Amino acid sequence: MSKVQIYTDGSARGNPDGPGGYGAVLQFLDSKGELHEKVMSAGYRKTTNNRMELMAAIVALEALNRPCQVELYSDSKYLTDAFNQHWIDNWVAKNWMRGKSGPVKNIDLWKRLLNAKKPHQVQFIWVKGHAGHPQNERCDLLATSAADGMDLLVDEGLEG
Repeated sequence: MSKVQIYTDGSARGNPDGPGGYGAVLQFLDSKGELHEKVMSAGYRKTTNNRMELMAAIVALEALNRPCQVELYSDSKYLTDAFNQHWIDNWVAKNWMRGKSGPVKNIDLWKRLLNAKKPHQVQFIWVKGHAGHPQNERCDLLATSAADGMDLLVDEGLEG
């Protein structure tokens, strides 16, 4: 099984409901030990920071074309804690309800993320944001540049 490192970040201007974007960098070594990299980003005209954090992880995992061992690095506790603290298991068991506080937010993206991660062994690793981690800083620049870009996409989960 191939080993892949994925670095992700999401951004939203005027969170919530302003323009936003995500950035993701995938890195892996081929059989000759050569480093390969894929960089992805996109901007949306109206979204939230949490939705963009999830989208970064989703598109990165969806880009993998075979089952992989994945280390996914994110500065989003929302994303990493959902898996590392097993929140998502409880949400699924409770039919996406959080008890008295109502339904889980961003169900559409959580479901898509679960589907994208299904064929892989994924370890979610939290990194402190804006603390000099080179790949996190790179993903932040990708995400903010996408948010500030032209031809922004529609976040169907919010505007659809």
